[in-house]
Amino acid sequence: MELDPRRMQDWQIAEAAEEQMKPIGRLAAELGLRDDELVPYGAKLAKVHYAKALERLDGAPRAKYIDVTAITPTPLGEGKTTTTLGLIQGLGVLGKRVCGAIRQPSGGPTFNIKGSAAGGGLAQCIPLTPLSIRFTGDIDCVTNAHNLAMVAMTARMQHERNYDDARLAQSHLRRLDIDPDRVQIGWAMDFCAQSLRSIRIGRGGKMDGFEMDSGFQMSVASEVMAILSVATDLRDLRERIAHMVVAYDRQGNEVTTGDLDVDGAMTAWLVDAINPNLVQTLEGQPVFVHAGPFANIAIGQSSIIADRLGTRLGEYHITESGFGADIGFEKFWNLKCRMSGLSPDAVVLVATIRALKMHGGGPAVKAGVPLADEYVTENLGLVEAGCENLLAHIDIVRKSGVRPIVCINSFHTDAQAEIDLVRRIAEAAGARAVCSEHWLKGGQGALELAEAVIETCNEPSHFQFLYDLTMPLRQRIELIAKEVYGAKGVTYTDEALAKAKRLEAESYGTRLGTCMAKTQLSLSHDPELKGRPTDWVLPINDILVYKGAGFVVPVAGSIRLMPGTGSNPAFRRIDVDVETGKVRGLF
Repeated sequence: MELDPRRMQDWQIAEAAEEQMKPIGRLAAELGLRDDELVPYGAKLAKVHYAKALERLDGAPRAKYIDVTAITPTPLGEGKTTTTLGLIQGLGVLGKRVCGAIRQPSGGPTFNIKGSAAGGGLAQCIPLTPLSIRFTGDIDCVTNAHNLAMVAMTARMQHERNYDDARLAQSHLRRLDIDPDRVQIGWAMDFCAQSLRSIRIGRGGKMDGFEMDSGFQMSVASEVMAILSVATDLRDLRERIAHMVVAYDRQGNEVTTGDLDVDGAMTAWLVDAINPNLVQTLEGQPVFVHAGPFANIAIGQSSIIADRLGTRLGEYHITESGFGADIGFEKFWNLKCRMSGLSPDAVVLVATIRALKMHGGGPAVKAGVPLADEYVTENLGLVEAGCENLLAHIDIVRKSGVRPIVCINSFHTDAQAEIDLVRRIAEAAGARAVCSEHWLKGGQGALELAEAVIETCNEPSHFQFLYDLTMPLRQRIELIAKEVYGAKGVTYTDEALAKAKRLEAESYGTRLGTCMAKTQLSLSHDPELKGRPTDWVLPINDILVYKGAGFVVPVAGSIRLMPGTGSNPAFRRIDVDVETGKVRGLF
């Protein structure tokens, strides 16, 4: 059966390709994994015993390490995962031993506007349905571990209110005296549920909990997911979980999951989740899927463990960072690489003509709404103006010491003159530039991209961090705002300023990394500011402490940890064939 993405939906392509996919044991053996390092979940996917594999592979040559990032996207996304998988397939066509690591799709976007994060067209990950729904249970485990911390804390608050010290002592408890106005976490779920952002819990009698304000966040934005992403082994994960700050007491002291004696039980939920998941591309190359998305409200990286495995098993390992280079790559650069000890040999910067036209002043791009004529007809003026955003992202990557490869993710509506213009502008700015047709042609369409990556990986790299951890927190925030986002300065709310000063006084600012929370739809904090905004100031409204994960989270603008579901969500088009049990409509 010929697979043509111009006439078939993604789920139809995936369903057809799955009939010919490699058995998971064969895929693992080709990657270099042994039988005792594999935990099959049926015939099509598996988990990998990372500890066994890494112990055996200790001292093996390191693969070339490539990160895939993007320009500021439209709400539709610009095909970063599709490009990651297309590049893996292209390197496979060239006979290279290659594997990749992507982030697990979240139920939030899968059932909302953006859809699954398994690639698209002829550059996909399969099996699509289990990857997009349920998978091996990692996100459920993160959700349950996070919510268990909330259960422990709220129960403790109720018991301390109802019992005197003698009664608490009978249960071997000490009084934590948690301040209900300084609780740092809420509940978690893996859907976009704006109605749960702000809630009141504990209503009823004294046996119905502790009444206070609370709320929900996306599971993938939980500190537990961040810990899963950056942990290097189970011991490290266990220690990080114990250091999660859930609240402060009435004297201003931290209350951690360790203080609640819930850290061990939380870790128990994650014993299997720490093992990366193994799937494959449409063309049979191995791909690890581990940790979660959303670099705007989370770290948004595939896991360190998956990357350590990938860089020991192949010649080339491709990893992915969420959203644009201003947030996803910046966190890869200054957080993940610092924690993993790995540094990239090449960085691919994905751009589309569609996004460049939007940044050049084109009409708004909205999910579920047909594109305006400007996006499907040649318009060199819009493209040239929009390349200011591309140039900003090129500058961001170059500040890391790595020369970026601009990949124009080609759509059939792109005019050759538009593509040629982007190439010239990117190359004049010091980047390589290629056009790739992986969505339409799979690995064969990504050969130019694959060859550019090989060439770049053979050149010397001068990777360097943007800041040293000895730099004070507010100085570091201002550096990121100016050098990465292009702001002229930073302002703080009174609450955020007080937190920043306290963190600096306690030396947190020099012991923890900085994980900015900011909109993905603009280089600035304002999603309406397209292109390359100038003469603006970054407002920091809050600062969260993710002590277990190892960073503080300055929150810029009105970004929320719980996104909302749109008026025309993807779940309206997802259904099940009751005769076969197969899921239809995923994209």
